[in-house]
Formats: sequence, structure tokens, C-alpha cells
Amino acid sequence: MTHHAADDAALTVRRLRGGALAGRPLWLFSSGPLDTSASERDIPPVPAVRRAMFLTDPGGKEMVIACGAAVFNARVAMRHLGFRPVVDLLPEPGDPAFLARVGYGAFDAPTRDGEFMARAIPRRHTHRGPFASGPLPAELLEAPGGHARAEGAVVQVVGHPEHLATLARLVRRAENMHRHNPWHATGLARCVGRGGVPVTAARQYPDRTLLAGRACLGPPRRHADHARKGRAGTGTVVVLSTPSDSRLDRSRTGQALRRVLLCAAARGVMAAFHTQPLELPAVRAELRKRLTQGRFPQIVQRLGRTPQRYRTPRRPPSEVLIRGDTTVHS
Repeated sequence: MTHHAADDAALTVRRLRGGALAGRPLWLFSSGPLDTSASERDIPPVPAVRRAMFLTDPGGKEMVIACGAAVFNARVAMRHLGFRPVVDLLPEPGDPAFLARVGYGAFDAPTRDGEFMARAIPRRHTHRGPFASGPLPAELLEAPGGHARAEGAVVQVVGHPEHLATLARLVRRAENMHRHNPWHATGLARCVGRGGVPVTAARQYPDRTLLAGRACLGPPRRHADHARKGRAGTGTVVVLSTPSDSRLDRSRTGQALRRVLLCAAARGVMAAFHTQPLELPAVRAELRKRLTQGRFPQIVQRLGRTPQRYRTPRRPPSEVLIRGDTTVHS
């Protein structure tokens, strides 16, 4: 590699650390910092356990999925900057917190699909509440399956009324258990505000669609105009699952999820997450038995076009990246 090429590569890694990994958080409540302790050759995202939601995500599964999504962001950003990404998942068997090493490979011109996803990174946001009316195009519903398979996951569109009713019941059961747990409710409320769930979105009545939403500010009052669940605003319900349930599977799920979300966001379609039944082992086991044919469910989401947007402000790199014991400053 020439001296000029090496300088460009080092600059690329710095841009990746300060840009791709410091983007909009994907984790349900806001990802913790990512450890980017590395040389100018690679970027190993590692979750910071101190930011985990121990009641909602006691095993850190959702956090690993979020870090997998960060890995995919780094891959997209690296292709955008003219390099082939080299990814090594779980490179240190003795260190389960070391989720991935992302290095830059040979120079290569960006691809059309890659640029498509790169432009969607700042557009993607998590939606809460009903979607705009109207079905999604058939080709858009077929695309997620291929995107997820490319990363080792399976996408299942839940369209049959009986299956939808089963999933809605399981989401409701899990959400009710969360709402009646005062410790869980307190922890959830702390995630509202700067860097987390926007206050304007958290104040919305959470049960306006077929799948119950999170009551971020405590159990909501039942309003007469919301007594009937708005099935028209539910959108398209999708479940991501994997053949097994290892840490590697969850990391791949995050990459599959991010690929699906970016391709959808590029077409103006956003996602709402309903992972409550995946956070309670017994409810998750029932979902696996009834809906995913024995595969392990990792993500439950709705896809649709948004009538309004509650934008979550991006946190600065100094809040989401650390390098060893040193915070990365922008």
C-alpha cells in the first residue's frame, strides 16, 4: 500500500469511528458506548455493559443485536469510502464481549446498492404508533427475506389473521407483565429524553395498533377514542429468527436487521419494534413454538410509512464511542 493509500485508509477508519458507529441508536432504548480500541487498521465494536437494561434485557441479547447493527453500519460506511470491509465476528473466544473486528481490505469502488444503503443511514428512525394507511408494495415485502438471508437470518411476514392474533396476544401478555413491574417501569422511564425515546413520542397512547406498544411513562389511561385497536395503522408485521440462539446468531441478526431497515428506509418505510415477548423466556418459547417453526425469534417489528416523525437527536461520538479507557472526542 502506498503512503498516500495508507493515509487515506487511516482517515477512513477515523471517519468510521466518528460517523457510522455514532449514528442513530438502534437498540430499543439507546445503545451504550462502543469500545473501539484498535489500531488504525480495524474497528472492534464492543458493548459497554454499564448501559445495558438489566430488567428488559437481562442477558444482553438486544444489546448484542444492536452492536451487530453497528457492525453493518461500519460495513456500509467502509464501502461508501471505497474499501472492502473485512469482518471477523467473535474473534477472541475467551472474550465474549469482543463481538467483532472490522478491518478495511482492498480499495474498491462503491456499488449502487451500497450507496443506496449509505444514503439511508441518516434517514432511518424508529417509529412508535400507527403507520399511514395503505399497503406496502409487493416488491418491498419480498425484499426483506433476501436481505436477511444474506446475513444468515430468516424473515417471516406475519399476515394470516390467526397468526397475527397469536402474536398480538403474546405481545400484550409480555407488555402487561412489564407494566406491572415497578422496577421495570422505573428503568424504562429513565430512557425517555435526551439520547433516548423522544418525550413527544413517549407521551403518545401506546396501544393504538394491533401490537401493544411500550408504556414508557407508566401505565396509560384508557381513552375512549383508543378503545378499539387501530388495525389499519398496524402496518406489516415481520419476525426475524435464526436457526440457533448463540451470541454469533444475535450478532448476525443485528446485521440482517440493519440491512432490512436501511433498504426499507431508502424507500420511505420505517419500523416499529415490539420485542416485549422476546424478553421473557416463557413467552418467547411460546412464540417460537407457535409462529417460527422452531427457529429462535430475535426481532418482532412492524413496517410502514409514517404519518409523522419523532426524530431522536444524534448523540455526539464522545457519548457513544470509547477507546480503551479513553473517550473518543469529536
